[in-house]
Amino acid sequence: MQTVAETGSTNDDVMALARAGEAEGFWLRADRQLAGRGRQGRNWVSPSGNLFASTLVRTGEGDPPSASLALVASLALYDAVAAFLGEEMHSALTLKWPNDLLLDGAKLSGILLERENEAVVIGIGVNLVGHPDNLDRPATSLAAYGMAPMPDIFLRELADSFAKWVAKWREPGLGAIREQWLARAHPRGAALTVHDPSGRKIDGVFDGMDADGALRLRLADGAVHVMHAGDVFLI
Repeated sequence: MQTVAETGSTNDDVMALARAGEAEGFWLRADRQLAGRGRQGRNWVSPSGNLFASTLVRTGEGDPPSASLALVASLALYDAVAAFLGEEMHSALTLKWPNDLLLDGAKLSGILLERENEAVVIGIGVNLVGHPDNLDRPATSLAAYGMAPMPDIFLRELADSFAKWVAKWREPGLGAIREQWLARAHPRGAALTVHDPSGRKIDGVFDGMDADGALRLRLADGAVHVMHAGDVFLI
């Protein structure tokens, strides 16, 4: 685990280290990140005191699909955040496909996967002390609930949790990960609006996930639309 005072993007840095042979399990955290990004190239606001970190997984023969590491990362993040919240707040934590962690319905974090050959870099940003207020959806921070752990302390909890879930991802496998993810997600039947990669808007209700982790969206006519990518909004 390594910390730098400032960098452009921890994902870029860890990918460069992966090309140079860095081992799986390495973590890089930055106190400040100048060019952080979210899914689909969005800018990720990076105020000091929040968590900006990336880790590396090297996939091998027999591993589940690398895209399903988004489910692994969100499970690890769920457990790490729960460790700092009072038990009475655990029910307010919810996972939303594909990898958002919500607290009282507001976005608390972001996860970005980037792959090159067998190397998968997972970037995780968590709103510990502050959150942006100009997003297209509500956002929050742990500080808003009276708990703002230091980034290095939070990362130690997250790294331990991530290692545990990666091991379960490999054995017993994706089926167990999917089951545990759904147990922490908003309930089936929750109304969703989805924007697919082309920008098309689709309304429906959450119908779980396919065996490979794709979203199942049940439409008004009863048909099921399966999505492997897109932006999802709870209505």
